[in-house]
Amino acid sequence: MVAAAHSGAGKTTVSSLICAGLNAQGLRVQPFKLGPDYLDPTHLGHAARVKARNLDSYLLPPERLKQLFHAGAVQAEVSVLEGVMGLFDGKSPLSDEHSTADLARLLKCPVVLVLDASGTARTIAAIAQGLMQFAQDMDICGVILNRVGSERHAELCKMALSQQGIRCFGHLTRQPELHLPGRHLGLLGAQEHALSHEVLFQTCSTLDLEGLLEVARSALPLEVPPETTKPMGQVRLGIAQDEAFSFYYQDALDLLERLGATLVPFSPLRDPELPVCDGLLIGGGYPEVHAAKLSENQSMQESIRQFAAQGHPVVAECGGLMYLSEQVTTKEGQVFGMCGVVPYRTAMTGKLTLGYREVTFLQDTPLGLAGTQVRGHEFHHSSLTHEAFQPAYRTEHGPEGYACGNVLASYVHLHHAGFPALARHFVQALMEKSCVPMNR
Repeated sequence: MVAAAHSGAGKTTVSSLICAGLNAQGLRVQPFKLGPDYLDPTHLGHAARVKARNLDSYLLPPERLKQLFHAGAVQAEVSVLEGVMGLFDGKSPLSDEHSTADLARLLKCPVVLVLDASGTARTIAAIAQGLMQFAQDMDICGVILNRVGSERHAELCKMALSQQGIRCFGHLTRQPELHLPGRHLGLLGAQEHALSHEVLFQTCSTLDLEGLLEVARSALPLEVPPETTKPMGQVRLGIAQDEAFSFYYQDALDLLERLGATLVPFSPLRDPELPVCDGLLIGGGYPEVHAAKLSENQSMQESIRQFAAQGHPVVAECGGLMYLSEQVTTKEGQVFGMCGVVPYRTAMTGKLTLGYREVTFLQDTPLGLAGTQVRGHEFHHSSLTHEAFQPAYRTEHGPEGYACGNVLASYVHLHHAGFPALARHFVQALMEKSCVPMNR
C-alpha cells in the first residue's frame, strides 16, 4: 500500500510508476485506489494496462471489501494500493476509522510511505519516524522520497533515514513531465491527460522495485469469505460513457454483468439516439464542461425523454442528475438546456459539497424500496437552484435527489457492489421492463 502524510504528496504518481515498472518486468499488476475517487484510478489503470478498482471502508462493509479485493487481486501477481489523503485521515480526527491505516490493517497490507522531501534533509527522518510510531498494528516498511532537489539532496535524506533504521525504496526528483493537471473535481482523467508509458518506464528507474516486491511478498494471508452471485436474467443496460460521463465503480459494473446485464455504452455527446436497451445508467462526470455540446445534441435528449416516458428504469448520479434536469447554468452564467426528464434546474457554484452520506430511500425506486438504507458519497460544485421536491432520499443533511416512478436522480453516488441488493433490484426492474429478445 502506498500511503503519505498528506494529500498532494505524490501518491498517484508514485503508485503509477510502481505499476508501470512492475508491468514492464512482465508481472500482472492489479491497481486499487482507496476512497471514493473516480479519477486517480484512471491513471493507475493506464500505468498497469488493466482497469483499477476502488476500495472504501465506508461504502463497503468489511467482509464485502475483502471479497472485492480478493476478486481483483487473485487475477494478478502483485497488487498496488494507493491510499487516500494522509495515512490516518478518515471520518474522524479522533480515530483511524475509514482511513488508509484502517484499510491496511483490514487487508493485512504492508505500507510504504511517500514523503515530500522538498526543503528537508534530516527532518524527513523525523516525519517518517513520527508516522511509524503513531501507527499501531501496522507494517510500515519504509519510504519513497518525492520531489528531491538533486541526487545529492536524495543522498542526504537517505543518510538521515538510515541513521534511524528506516528503509528507503528510492526517490523522484522534481520533473515537469510528471505533473498531472487537474480541474475542480481533482486530476484530469487519464483519458484526457496521461503520462506516456515511455516517461513512466524511464522515471521508475530510481525506484527500488525489487525491494518493493520483497515487501509485497511479506503480506500475510487474508481469509476471505466465499462469494456467490447467480445470474437473474438477461437484460441490456445502456450506460453513458464519454468525456462528459465516466464516473463508475468497476466492481459495481462487474456485479451488474454477473447478474445478467449486458452493458451497452453510449455517448450523450455524439450519438444521435439511445441504443436498444431496457434501462439507463448515467453516472457522474463533467457535463458542465461539455454543456454546450450536450445541449446541441437535441436528438439524444429527445430519445432519452421518450425512453423515460415509456417507463424504462433510469438511474442518474451527480453529473447524470444535471444532464437529466431542465437546464444547467455554468460558472460563467451561460444557461444550457438539458433533457428535462427531472423537473430540477442546476447551476455551478463556488462551493464544494463533499462527504459521506447515510441514505434512506423515501419511496420505491429502480434501486430499492422505500425504507432501504445504504451509504453513499457526494462530491460536486453544482447545486439545485431551488429546494428539492419529490426527493429520492433522506440524508443527515435533509431531503436529496428526485424520484418519480421509474426515474431516480441524485447527487449521491452509491456503490452497487457494496450493497448488492441495489444491483439485484435494478436488474429485476430491468427484467420487468424488458420486452425485446437478447439476440437483438
